[in-house]
Amino acid sequence: MKKILGISAFYHDSAAALVVGDQVVAAAQEERFNRIKHSPVFPVQAIRYCLDEAGLTLQDLDAVVFYEKPLLKFERLLQTYYGFSPRGIRSFIRAIPHWINEKLFLKRLIYRGLGEVGDFHRKEIKLLFSGHHLSHAASAFYVSPFEKAAILTLDGVGEWSTATLALGAGNRITMLKELRFPHSVGLLYSAFTDHLGFRVNSGEYKLMGLAPYGQASHPETARFTKLIRQELVSIKDDGSIWLNQNYFDYSTGLKMTRRRRWEALFGFPRRKPDEAIEQYHCNLAYAIQSVTEEIILKMAGEAKKSTQANDLCLAGGVALNGVANGKLHRARLFDSVFIQPAAGDAGGALGAALAVKYLYYGDPREVLNTDAMQGALLGPQFPDSDAIKMADTYGAVYQRFEDFSLLAEAVADQIQQGHIIGWFQGRMEFGPRSLGNRSILADPRNPDLQRKINLEIKGRESFRPFAPSVMAEFAEDYFDLSIPSPYMLLVASVKDTLKLPLPSGFEMLTLDEKLSIPVSTLPAVTHVDFSARIQTVDRMVNPDYRALLEAFKKKTGCGVLLNTSFNVAGEPIVCSPEDAYRCFRNTAMDVLVIGNLLFLKKDQPNNGAY
Repeated sequence: MKKILGISAFYHDSAAALVVGDQVVAAAQEERFNRIKHSPVFPVQAIRYCLDEAGLTLQDLDAVVFYEKPLLKFERLLQTYYGFSPRGIRSFIRAIPHWINEKLFLKRLIYRGLGEVGDFHRKEIKLLFSGHHLSHAASAFYVSPFEKAAILTLDGVGEWSTATLALGAGNRITMLKELRFPHSVGLLYSAFTDHLGFRVNSGEYKLMGLAPYGQASHPETARFTKLIRQELVSIKDDGSIWLNQNYFDYSTGLKMTRRRRWEALFGFPRRKPDEAIEQYHCNLAYAIQSVTEEIILKMAGEAKKSTQANDLCLAGGVALNGVANGKLHRARLFDSVFIQPAAGDAGGALGAALAVKYLYYGDPREVLNTDAMQGALLGPQFPDSDAIKMADTYGAVYQRFEDFSLLAEAVADQIQQGHIIGWFQGRMEFGPRSLGNRSILADPRNPDLQRKINLEIKGRESFRPFAPSVMAEFAEDYFDLSIPSPYMLLVASVKDTLKLPLPSGFEMLTLDEKLSIPVSTLPAVTHVDFSARIQTVDRMVNPDYRALLEAFKKKTGCGVLLNTSFNVAGEPIVCSPEDAYRCFRNTAMDVLVIGNLLFLKKDQPNNGAY
């Protein structure tokens, strides 16, 4: 029974994952422990957690594997600068010392990091390296319920690859095709993320949320789409793309774009993060989202053509684009699609471990009826005793329920009253989504809560949508979705019966004007285009969260809850009871639930924020 630790680090979203035998035992991002969002540092605390969860030490491991190959990445960096010289020489001179230290001496950095975790004998621990996109592919296929599947990976860039097409069969993955740097759908999308004033590698989902506010029939939107196709990207029938590097600066510079050229092309400068969002920003977001969807659908078509597989696996940061995923599902190119819930670089840690298990050691693979991600609930959990100790430290007032069903009824009643709940249960989620264990919850029928949660709790842009959690068997009562969506990675429309009539000329209204108009009977979770990013909740996967949904449905007749991540803007999702209590006290949340403990804001000592 092999014990393999996977690691991703030194770029963004560093993480660790532990595979023991056929089970994914633990996985977590380092940001959850050090409280630095998208932390790139060596995941010392995440590794400690994984080992503790399994009762192992470093000496017990059969292998430690890093999620990419540093020498290949260094080769790409050198060849890129050589190919674009003399452009970018200043950037090269500034960056080369860092690259040499990180890329050429990465083994030394990994051993040093492991030394912070605990004692080990260097000669007795096997250190391996997986390819970046192989790690992505393995993270999706090996935990999928498919014996055979096409595999698409799409992100910014790994070593050389920016997208790959592979075939998974049994315990093998065969790489078939790749798209190479600097041509990248992920970097294309990130360039628009940057131009629209959002942070690259973290703000892409904001761009996706902004796109529906674009005016599809407006001449400006059509003009933007035409300019993207004519000047920035050439799209081939198989989904491969060619990017015009005269407009981009990411290859050798310190920015994503050549900003003056983008300003001349689209007619407005890069938006600053604190500037108002205008309609032309929305229209450009709509244009690039639609172009990206076309690329992904064509790549999926090529995957079907090349592999003749009935099923598809997706991973890489672009696979988190739920709107594109929803359209891919509705295109019916494949019977089933499985998307790795930790699709970005964090999931590369898990994929690296799985790649070593099956491709290096050659272990046989057992295919399950469902995916092996266990609802992505792979992080740390805390007993009530830890929460009680925390409460005593802060003088917090709480009520303890011995019967969880009575707690669920009490919380459902609080939600019905319009209160906002911090919900902290069981094991923390792995990946970017809160799936009912580290969540902020509210009544989706309340039209005031979308704006209130965004502005008074999350501290983020008012246009950002929230996801609905729905009992799996009732999903089709509310949404045009016929398959499970346990990881909140599919966007679909609400049912026509739930849609509200829109005023004449609605599409041409401004963002703020649209925000003030409810578009469905579930207004707090329905986006401006009648869409929702849906999480279906199964009783077997998350019984505690399911119990709350059932209690709310029994009380109100509504089997849906508003679910968003338990954090505020700029901070990671909460990990510990103390993280949760601080977030609760410092925001407009009304109720906090940690395990079987219920905290009411009105009962807490009035001694200010923590």
